[in-house]
Amino acid sequence: MHIEVRFVDLLAIYRSELLERVVPFWIKHAIDWQHGGILTCISDEGQALSEDKYMWSQLRAIWTFSALYNYVEPREEWLKVARHIFDFVKRYGRDEQGRWVFAVDRDGRVLKGATSIYTDGFAIYGLTELARATDDQEVINLALETYENAQARLSRPGSYQTDPYPLPEGVKAHAVSMLFSLVFHELGRYLDNREILEAGLHHAHEVMTAFLRPDRRLLFEYVRLDNSLIDSPMGRSVVPGHAIESMWFMIHIFRHWGDEARIQQAVEAIRWHIEFGWDEEYGGIFLARDAEGGEPWWPFADAKIWWPHTEALYALLLAYEVSKEPWTLEWFQKVHNYAFTHFPVPEYGEWTQKLDRQGRKITETVALPVKDPFHLPRALIYCTQVLQRLAE
Repeated sequence: MHIEVRFVDLLAIYRSELLERVVPFWIKHAIDWQHGGILTCISDEGQALSEDKYMWSQLRAIWTFSALYNYVEPREEWLKVARHIFDFVKRYGRDEQGRWVFAVDRDGRVLKGATSIYTDGFAIYGLTELARATDDQEVINLALETYENAQARLSRPGSYQTDPYPLPEGVKAHAVSMLFSLVFHELGRYLDNREILEAGLHHAHEVMTAFLRPDRRLLFEYVRLDNSLIDSPMGRSVVPGHAIESMWFMIHIFRHWGDEARIQQAVEAIRWHIEFGWDEEYGGIFLARDAEGGEPWWPFADAKIWWPHTEALYALLLAYEVSKEPWTLEWFQKVHNYAFTHFPVPEYGEWTQKLDRQGRKITETVALPVKDPFHLPRALIYCTQVLQRLAE
């Protein structure tokens, strides 16, 4: 009985975090009603630090406000925000070749062109969720155009860039297959299109066979094009939170295909990486580690960044739901306790993004200078869904 009560209590905590603090922060401080889109270079206090607009943040925000409408409550104010951002990105988001650009200024002038295929992935993700909310043919068409454009480039390694982490020649990144497995899956599911679903499945198998190494109990961020491991600092990079996030993607995808063996493997891999990534001295999940225990190649490797913790919260709850393994709840409790005592900024409503190993706030840029409404609200949306089911 006590577990059921805890799920009910946790549901209340996660719902209030989402609906009373996180979402109001973004609606109050970030929507650029005057110039379009959303401001995502924002301080914990809600101050705009820059009016530059990173396109993948715009597209991820479309996902979030559409998902709030689709999965939490069909509030018109949320759909209005999603449509408002869509109007901005459809006007300014792509170059003449149909590729999504990296960054624009406040008014939509391009600051940095199509230097990251990840932006195209987030476009498919955000547009699919908005299409779910609206069935708008213009949105669907843009998602399909982006799918075809991205597919053509993905079939030619070296034909696309991967900012903010450029790829050396002859190397492929876990992040590419991870992202496109999920976004193709979501688009294919929405359209009931087997070809697109199978394109997602292809990338999911790539994640599980090229990057995940059960013999090492680790997922490597980079391998050679022939799937061999790279014995270099970059090649030994393991990003525990990224692996954990990737594995909940895999659970979603392989549930659709009824592949219980892959689901079980994904659950196990969540365990490998929460154990490998946990800082036994100070608590929290390291951003990155070297597979051999050496000096990590990844910048800010010993930092405690908000997003691995948000991803782990959902991944562990989902792993519990599908496996009922006791370790999933034990680890969930540890991550929950660390996250909720270190990251929330209660007086403003969002979470601080970057802490050092000891848990003190750091201000240097990690990857991109953005704070966007994505990892935290997405995790809270999905956690409330699974907690609702567990509490019943």
